[in-house]
Amino acid sequence: MRTIYFSYIHSIITYGIIFWGNSAANNEVFKLQKRAIRIITNSHNRTSCHKLFQELNVLPLQSQYILSLAMYVVKNIEDFTSNSNIHSFNTRYKSSLHPPLLRLAKSQKGVYYARIMIYNLPASKDQETVW
Repeated sequence: MRTIYFSYIHSIITYGIIFWGNSAANNEVFKLQKRAIRIITNSHNRTSCHKLFQELNVLPLQSQYILSLAMYVVKNIEDFTSNSNIHSFNTRYKSSLHPPLLRLAKSQKGVYYARIMIYNLPASKDQETVW
């Protein structure tokens, strides 16, 4: 059942997720994903899916969206501008990507801006460098 999930459902979910992952319809897709996970594990329809996702090693929709955005930036890093290209100051964030200056919140929710913000996030608080 897990193989069927990855060959059919997961491939459909991840196709073009960069473009539709932040849309209003993603809640419906997430509900369908949870329903498929419950069917695979033969769980009741009120069972929490948090542990089920972990058991099956499946990323929830939002996590898959974030992973896809980060992978796109890593594969196409030359298309983005780093802070060290903008100024010559030796700052803590000189290796971070430089986000565009956007005035509207709607523009900041777009794919280009979200990719940069996700890429610039530290991996965890434990790994964040404090100077």
